[in-house]
Amino acid sequence: MKTIISRLIHSTPSSISKLNAFAVSINGRNFSTDSNKIDEPFKVEEAGTVNVPPPQPPTEKLLVLGGNGFVGSHVCREALNHGVPVASISRSGRSSLHDAWASNVIWYKGNLLSTESLKEALNGVTTVISCVGGFGSNATMYKINGTANINAIRAASDQGIKRFVYISAADFGVVNYLLQGYYEGKRAAETELLTRFPYGGIILRPGFIYGTRSVGSMKIPLGIVGSPMEMVFQHTRALTQIPLVGPLLTPPVNVTAVAKVAVRAAIDPVFPPGVIDVYGIQRYSEKKSK
Repeated sequence: MKTIISRLIHSTPSSISKLNAFAVSINGRNFSTDSNKIDEPFKVEEAGTVNVPPPQPPTEKLLVLGGNGFVGSHVCREALNHGVPVASISRSGRSSLHDAWASNVIWYKGNLLSTESLKEALNGVTTVISCVGGFGSNATMYKINGTANINAIRAASDQGIKRFVYISAADFGVVNYLLQGYYEGKRAAETELLTRFPYGGIILRPGFIYGTRSVGSMKIPLGIVGSPMEMVFQHTRALTQIPLVGPLLTPPVNVTAVAKVAVRAAIDPVFPPGVIDVYGIQRYSEKKSK
């Protein structure tokens, strides 16, 4: 193209006049040297509108095992206060409590000694908190505190659930021998949890849990005894190291504190896995969640 223009420039005047009418094509578009304007203006196409979906609400769902019990009911209420959808499974099914929050829980009836009871309740669940525990003969206590929780831990693991919080019990020394089935069951469940959930298993070990316990329409204020004991035992921590008898001085803890830490452990992804003793429960319950 440069050769053609050079020849025209060094030609005769008539040839130069031809140069004025000469049009060159660049990238498939014509530019006229007469008007120095684009014969075919560039067309700018508007970008198509992209429909961006709105932010999705949290899909977190919590399953509370034993949600109609003393500790479990407080856990359900605490989770609902955080805006987390809550389901619960227990032998009696729907809670007998008449509190307003109970109507916001999805209640399932089932027996944790049978893994079939857990299938429907675990659907869509992201985290489990077990408040299951009980007393009776040694065999019965092992089944309730051990076998039932082990079944739940295995079912949750098989379902792909990432976090499991288990409310166990502090070591009370000499009492362990009197309630052998209770503590053996608790420790067996703890071992299973740490095996199945090495990065998302949290064990809370409170001592005596006090607070207002509902029995039908009657409220039993256990805090009348528990609260003063907690204040006194705060200053006897060193004595708890005495073999067998020392653990009896483990301070009681408010049920509200236990529920608060259990829910925080369930929904806070940075909450550390492992065992949290009564002093850790007190400490975490005083911290604000980020």
